Amino acid sequence: MEHTNNEPPQHKRRVRYKGSHPRQFKEKYKEHDFEKYPEDVKKVIASGKTPAGTHRPICVNEIVDILKPSPGQIGMDATLGFGGHALELLKKIIPGGRLFALDIDPLELERTEKRLRAMGFSDKELTIKRSNFAGMFKLLNVEVPGFDFILADLGISSMQLDNPARGFTFKREGPLDLRLNPQRGQSAAKLIKSLDEKQMEKLFFENSDEPHAKVIAQAVFKNKDKIKSTTDLSDVIAYALAGKSYLDCSVATTTSIRRIFQALRIEVNDEFSALEQFLRHLPFCLKSKGRVAILSFHSGEDNRVMKYFQQGIKDGLYTEISHEPLRPNSDEQYSNPRSKSALLRWAIRK
Repeated sequence: MEHTNNEPPQHKRRVRYKGSHPRQFKEKYKEHDFEKYPEDVKKVIASGKTPAGTHRPICVNEIVDILKPSPGQIGMDATLGFGGHALELLKKIIPGGRLFALDIDPLELERTEKRLRAMGFSDKELTIKRSNFAGMFKLLNVEVPGFDFILADLGISSMQLDNPARGFTFKREGPLDLRLNPQRGQSAAKLIKSLDEKQMEKLFFENSDEPHAKVIAQAVFKNKDKIKSTTDLSDVIAYALAGKSYLDCSVATTTSIRRIFQALRIEVNDEFSALEQFLRHLPFCLKSKGRVAILSFHSGEDNRVMKYFQQGIKDGLYTEISHEPLRPNSDEQYSNPRSKSALLRWAIRK
């Protein structure tokens, strides 16, 4: 029966919160509004998971020990994300210090800035800009002469991974996008349509060391016009690897799917080129004795960081570098499984 114009609109009840771990991302309103529901969020964290719409910073103590931030210093967080690292650095440099922070994701940057401003950090202590690494170079000799410390966390934030609408996760149905800035560039779905089979194979191998790149590339190329969503792609990969003698279990298939998503994400965001540009200019952004810490999450990133740090030592730009990457301790890896692949390297400017 339809309501007449004189009838009041029927009140629509909010969907009941389905326990401490609801399945659907949109149902997790307690986690999204985590400040109002601290006890529920604690339960999620205690289970070894990351609350929806948040991110747990990795190697915080190790990073603070490396960078040694102190009152009055000028620092740079080149990948702000959820702001967990930035918050700890700000605590160390105030009073008198200033932290610059960059992030290319317009959706998450707005939320993070709003939350940090609500904590009392004004532009005087915390200057936030929507930019990739290039924004750091533009600040030199305009707003700052150089930085006492620089941090770059190259990982994808949990807020991006968990939201199926962003297209970063293969675990939920969503558009095959993978762009950090959805307002620029082409989506992963469009990238796939533009590549031939050999280009796909090269991309899957070089960007993520996928050992079954050839088999997967053949399947993806054959079905590329049908692949539009995250699950379309993961289903094609799973089918291509099904029954292969070199795959012993579903875990290996899942690992390959994760690598392919990683390879595509790196490509659509041009991550390797941006990282190399950052590493080339990095020494010249640091003050004398300035420190840098870089947190990476796969060999393609870590190898590039290692290469540039080693070259910097040879060229006399750095006095010290980490010769082996630091890893999260066992307690952190247990409590936050997403930290397991983290690799932390550091360098000190001459």
